[in-house]
Amino acid sequence: MSEDARDPIVRLARLLDPGSLDLWWDGAESGFRAANGTVHSTPVVAFAADPARMGGAMGTEGCALIADVYHKATDHQIPVIGIWHSGGARLTEGVAGLDAVGRIFAAMTAVSGRIPQISLVLGPAAGGAAYGPALTDLVVLGPDGRVFVTGPDVVASVTGEQADQALLGGPEPHGRASGVVHVVSPDDNAAFTATRALIDLLGAPGRLDLEAVHDTDLAAGLPTEARKTYDVRPIAERLLDVGTAIELQPEYAPNVVTMLGRIGGRTVGVIANNPQRLGGCLDWPSAEKAARFVRMCDAFGVPLAVLVDTPGYLPGVGQEWDGVVRRGAKLLHAFGAATVPRVTVVTRKAFGGAYIAMNSRSLGATRVFAWPGAEIAVMGAVAAVRVLHRRALAAAEESERPALEATLAAQHTRDAGGVDAAVAAGIVDDIIAPARTRTAVARAIAGALTEPPARGAHSNMPL
Repeated sequence: MSEDARDPIVRLARLLDPGSLDLWWDGAESGFRAANGTVHSTPVVAFAADPARMGGAMGTEGCALIADVYHKATDHQIPVIGIWHSGGARLTEGVAGLDAVGRIFAAMTAVSGRIPQISLVLGPAAGGAAYGPALTDLVVLGPDGRVFVTGPDVVASVTGEQADQALLGGPEPHGRASGVVHVVSPDDNAAFTATRALIDLLGAPGRLDLEAVHDTDLAAGLPTEARKTYDVRPIAERLLDVGTAIELQPEYAPNVVTMLGRIGGRTVGVIANNPQRLGGCLDWPSAEKAARFVRMCDAFGVPLAVLVDTPGYLPGVGQEWDGVVRRGAKLLHAFGAATVPRVTVVTRKAFGGAYIAMNSRSLGATRVFAWPGAEIAVMGAVAAVRVLHRRALAAAEESERPALEATLAAQHTRDAGGVDAAVAAGIVDDIIAPARTRTAVARAIAGALTEPPARGAHSNMPL
């Protein structure tokens, strides 16, 4: 990367609309620059570290600047973007520098859930410069971006571990394993483009125009055999307006998909089980991922569309020891507390506790739809009869068991009632065809939207 490309003013100019850069802090000694401007015509305020000045280290003056940025953003209720490339607190300033960094964290927390905060990490961001992005709503990582508490040299001296910056804080650890980063970009241009798109979605949510919503067959390409897996992402993308979908954390907990995009011009969030990964089961990472996404959308008044195809929670000793009950409860709490319109579509199946967790009527879903043939039950019919009729199955001849099991499963499906019973009980509002799902979801959201849009009265706490 050239020195010019690392210049904070150059970076701010790349982020903001052409001609909109209004630099209001150019104190080179601080190691940071700040500017007003617009992104897709939305007013924003932004700051950028200067890696050429002590590695972009955060001193008292630079921290005071960032705090001023947050005060300005709060006063005008506009998004704030931080461009991070910093070694963290200045060692030469001692505890005063640490105190200054802490004050930034307090400023970020004070406006959490009130104004959108987006971090663009374009170089190493260590210590306080790592926790800064982690406190914001969304983190975009450029190709040279690295996020870590301590660098390789300190890690080696303290623990003896040998690791480079990429292994400590690059796309693999934070895009796949930890979930710190929401968007990993292959180059700087893509990173700036993604950041601008996210600001547009959260900063200018727009109004839902039902006349602009046209149906398409969401089930196109879906396997006809219910047991076959598939990738739900094309379905989620077809639910949204063409070209507006941005998937967040695609490699982290990929059994749940989270997307921001638009329906009829209005920003919405999409959550979907992905049968291609873990069969669509929920586990503790996916529950935490989805819960944080729900809370972010609720905080900013972003309606939710939920595509459900899950056989339940992933069983196992590892899940229990890793806290699936405690962590899974976060998703229940997030949906149960949400105030934004949220529409659920059961596409193939919704079983057990995962049925409840994926925005069920009992948690306050605005509307619940199901596709023809969808199953809603405590568990799958075959699994159920293996519990309910285990003695009869054990007593049958081995050659007769498959046929008996199939007969009992069919009988159980008829007795339990499935989706038809759910409609009769008011748990599902309507059975809709995949080809009319977009309009059904859009109408349900439009009917529940208020002006100004309802927003959850809570912060967007990192989970």
